[in-house]
Amino acid sequence: MARPDLFDGISEFLAVVRRGSFRAAAGELGVTPGAVSQAVQTLERRIGLPLFHRTTRHVALTEAGERLLGEVRPAADAIAGSLSNLASLSSKPSGTLRLLTHPIIAREVLTPMLPAFLTAYPDIAVEVITDTKRHDLVESGFDAGIRIGEFIDQDMLTVRVTPPFSWVVVGSPAYFAAHGRPTTPDDLAHHVCLRFRLPPSGDLYRWEFEREGIAVAIDPPGQLTSDDSALLLAMAVAGLGLTYASSQNIRRELADGRLETCLDNFAPAQDALYLYYPRSSRLQPKLRVFIEACLRSMRERSRG
Repeated sequence: MARPDLFDGISEFLAVVRRGSFRAAAGELGVTPGAVSQAVQTLERRIGLPLFHRTTRHVALTEAGERLLGEVRPAADAIAGSLSNLASLSSKPSGTLRLLTHPIIAREVLTPMLPAFLTAYPDIAVEVITDTKRHDLVESGFDAGIRIGEFIDQDMLTVRVTPPFSWVVVGSPAYFAAHGRPTTPDDLAHHVCLRFRLPPSGDLYRWEFEREGIAVAIDPPGQLTSDDSALLLAMAVAGLGLTYASSQNIRRELADGRLETCLDNFAPAQDALYLYYPRSSRLQPKLRVFIEACLRSMRERSRG
C-alpha cells in the first residue's frame, strides 16, 4: 500500500485559513470548491480530528485546526521564502562560482579579467582551485573549469576563451648564435633541451610535432628538467637551452625578442583554452555573466 503524501491537504488547509472560505480558497488555488473540501477532509481523516467548524455562512478553526496552523504556517512561510530566494538566483547573478583550472591557465585567463568581473558583480564570490589532476566537475562540486580543448570530456559544453595558439620550440638569440638552429625534430638530439615533468604523474612531457601529416612525439635530451614551466621559460630566456611552450604563454617574450621560435614547419595543429561546464550549469546567471566577461576579455586582448 502506497504511503500517503504528508503534505496532501496542507496547501488547501492554509488557503481556506487565508481566504476564510472554501470557495475563495478554490479561486486562489485554481480548483473547484469540491476539490478543496475533499482535500481538507482527507487531511482530517488522516489526523483523526476535525480542523474546521463549518456552517452555511462561516468557517472557523477548531482547537486542532488552531494547533495545526500554529505549527504548519511557520514552516510553510519558510518554504515559500526559500523558493523565493532560489527564484531570485535565476534572475540575478549571485552566489559562489567555483572554478577548476591549472595554475598556468589561471594566470593566463583569469588574471586579466577577474578584477573587472569582481567589481562589476559584487554579489558573486569566485573560488578558483588550481590543480594539475583531472577532476569530475559535478562530483567535485565545481560549476566550470578551464582546460586545453583536447583534454575536455565530450559531454561538456565548451566556450573558447583564448585565441588559437601553437605549440612551439623556442630559444634565445644567444643560444641560437652559439648552437645553431635545429631544422628538423631529429636535430633536437644534438641540442640542450629544457624538459617539463608533468605533475602529479611525474611523466616527462613529450614534444609533439607533425611531419607530412603524421603526428610525432619526441623525448629530447636535456640538462634541466622541472615541473615548473616558469622556471624553464626563464632558463630559455637566459640562453641555457631550448624549451617547448604554447605561443600564448610566451607572446611577450616573442614580441620583445627575448625568445625566437624554430621548427615552425613541424608545429602541430593549433589548440586553444576553453571554459567547460556541465549542461546542468548552463542556465546559472553567475556562470552566464562569467562567460560573457571571459569573451569580452579575450576580444580586448586580441585587439591589444
